[in-house]
Amino acid sequence: MYAVAVALPLVQAEFGVGRSDASLPYALTMIGFGLGGILMGRLADRFGVMVPVLIGAVCLGLGFIAAGASQTLLQYALIQGLVIGLLGTSASFAPLVADTSLWFTKRRGIAVAICASGNYMAGAVWPPILQGYFDSIGWRATFTGVGVFCLLTAIPLAFVLRRRPPVLELHPVAPGTSYVPAAKQPGLRSATLLTLLCMAGISCCVAMSMPQVHIVAYCGDLGLAAARGAEMLSVMLGFGILSRLVSGWICDRIGGLKTLLLGSALQAVALMLFLPFDSLASLYVVSALFGLFQGGIVPSYAIIVREYFPARVAGTYTGIVLMCTLLGMALGGWMTGLIYDLTGSYKTAFLNGTAWNLLNLTIATFLLRRALGLYPRARAAA
Repeated sequence: MYAVAVALPLVQAEFGVGRSDASLPYALTMIGFGLGGILMGRLADRFGVMVPVLIGAVCLGLGFIAAGASQTLLQYALIQGLVIGLLGTSASFAPLVADTSLWFTKRRGIAVAICASGNYMAGAVWPPILQGYFDSIGWRATFTGVGVFCLLTAIPLAFVLRRRPPVLELHPVAPGTSYVPAAKQPGLRSATLLTLLCMAGISCCVAMSMPQVHIVAYCGDLGLAAARGAEMLSVMLGFGILSRLVSGWICDRIGGLKTLLLGSALQAVALMLFLPFDSLASLYVVSALFGLFQGGIVPSYAIIVREYFPARVAGTYTGIVLMCTLLGMALGGWMTGLIYDLTGSYKTAFLNGTAWNLLNLTIATFLLRRALGLYPRARAAA
């Protein structure tokens, strides 16, 4: 999922397009990733997580091979969105996170955090490797190699996931019934809570996407080598692993909503630090802080879903909320490119991301106050 971001400057140069057009493949990948998460979550709820993971492994491999052979930006963008995003990467996040949440109760937060750290581990490892191969053999040959690698590794690993979570066997649902009454919620209807979580997911990830998608291009604008930007992305996501693990530990002690609020506030601080600091050394430090502060936000949504919705629909509902986080990543990646094209600078884009982050903070604060019974209606509902 990070290859498209690292390849952004090369794709822009090869197809001779603007920064916003070059950001379109990333946006479509995230949209496909998000929408596919709902589809794969439903498949996981019905057939177990192994089925969507197998589908994703095959499509991810074939998608990268096809992307490497694309002849136009439109072809490349559609392959990224439909094959790599919708049918490929979507199977490797929401279904796995939801499935993990069903296996644990007492230490659910850290378990989900460990699972969710997988894609950040990839983000820490792959960008420098990809950039090295981009520089030596080109992005097309590199994409082909990545596709073959995915086919050879992900398909065998999928068969490890055959067993269904015990909670589904302990709490069966009557034939023909797909929904179980939800657990006690923070003084809100299920649809309202889900909608607010979706809005929060979009807003936090519009802010999150700006550094993650454009750090390589941003370094180029500052006169720094693309390899330095790839290294900063790797640092950002490497510290994101630590962030997710620590946030999971915190989540087990204070709950999903408080963890979401904490992560959102810290992300806003880190995002603002990109404005005054633009030297090479300071950007490495700020990238590390950004990764350390924001990594636990997305997994906290999966914990909130398990805290306030029934186990039988965990895959679908987690997929819906995580879809919105990915739509936010897509919107933020494209919007940042558009702002850059209009202003010729990333400064305004950082301010735009901060404004979206404040919206997330507002929603998280509202939900937490409802859960704590600080509004009259919440106390009456309780």
